[in-house]
Amino acid sequence: MNLGNEYLKIVQERFESVKNLGDKTISQLSEEDIHWKLNEASNSIAIIAKHLSGNMISRWSNFLTSDGEKTYRNRDREFEDDIPTKQEMITIWEKGWKTLLDTLNGLESEDLLKNITIRGEKHTVLEALERQMAHYAYHVGQIVYIGKQLKGENWETLSIPKGKSEEYLQQKLKKHRS
Repeated sequence: MNLGNEYLKIVQERFESVKNLGDKTISQLSEEDIHWKLNEASNSIAIIAKHLSGNMISRWSNFLTSDGEKTYRNRDREFEDDIPTKQEMITIWEKGWKTLLDTLNGLESEDLLKNITIRGEKHTVLEALERQMAHYAYHVGQIVYIGKQLKGENWETLSIPKGKSEEYLQQKLKKHRS
């Protein structure tokens, strides 16, 4: 087993898992919900999705050969809530994730210790992967939290339902024994 290849497989699964949490939250929300924000200092789900996509396209396009902060990126515009529909937000969201996942698919074990730059700062590919995982999980967690608050009693849980931990554990143990 090659450690680098195993890591790349695991990190891709983790990114896909984080995306899945966002997808499952977004699917529960209305057009109105995606634009809701607590106050002017807060971001809506549409803004967070737009920011994530902008970051992903910038970071993961020409990943090994150009700085991760592309000159064409306008980060400040990512925080303007100008996405008119939920479908358009999903299209923007998917474009970012596709850029990330396609780049991950193209990485090889020997790439992990190569140096790349983000805003002129050197990182190994390994460091960049971990940096972006933390960033994306942070923002997807915000999306889930906002969605859960908006849906209230109608929220379809994305994890083990409250009061069902033991039942879930027993199902898992039974599955792994057979």
